[in-house]
Amino acid sequence: MKRVLTIAGSDSGGGAGIEADIKTISALGAYACTTITAVTAQNTLGVAGVHVLPPAFVRLSIETVLADIGADIVKLGMLANAGIIDAVADVLPAAIPLVLDPVMVATSGAVLLPDDAIAALQTRLLPRAALVTPNLPELAKLAGQGVETVPERLTAARALLAQGAAAVLVKGGHDRSPFLVDYLVTPGGVEEIGFDRIDTSSTHGTGCTMASAIATGIAQGLGLSAATRRARHYLQQAIAQAPGFGRGHGPLNHLVRNFEP
Repeated sequence: MKRVLTIAGSDSGGGAGIEADIKTISALGAYACTTITAVTAQNTLGVAGVHVLPPAFVRLSIETVLADIGADIVKLGMLANAGIIDAVADVLPAAIPLVLDPVMVATSGAVLLPDDAIAALQTRLLPRAALVTPNLPELAKLAGQGVETVPERLTAARALLAQGAAAVLVKGGHDRSPFLVDYLVTPGGVEEIGFDRIDTSSTHGTGCTMASAIATGIAQGLGLSAATRRARHYLQQAIAQAPGFGRGHGPLNHLVRNFEP
């Protein structure tokens, strides 16, 4: 059994963040360890409050897990501020691959990473990432350019490669076209992964779920393309079979089966 350490915020509604990561990693057959960066009070309607943990405690949590249980891969989600980003970068061994989900804004619109922390993310963690998984607004912010068209999105992804990332998954969820396309961009080329869009409001935690699923696949020995495609099939089924909870952006069903490509 492979070990996936997720470093992210906690979602009291259970749909995103650490809670989504644990469910995803477990559903795909790996062992989830956690370091919580922030505790949130939220539900499907939005984030009511955020309590950020001290960077020193975040570092202690990572050190304590790695000293005993270890990790085959690390998934990074909501990191809250520059101090936590620095603590994470300082303590993570270079030999452990990173999947970076650059969480900046929640589905509800709540800002989860202030502007002064984005530079720290770009300089300290993005160059170490085996994969970065931005949605379109995050891609635009990190690349500093528009992403309205596919050529612009691919140019922006290559800008992240130039910043040091080994690969970039451009997620198409914010594009409202009926056929959703993600682009896996590496120095070797571009791979398209497409699905019919599911018309639903149950989309809370899709980014966390996707990144954790890919990280799990990589830890289990799948190549990047295979891990990404399995994760996308899993996510599609988790959306399609969502329980329908809440009056806003509802959670997924992380316990789906029969999701292999």
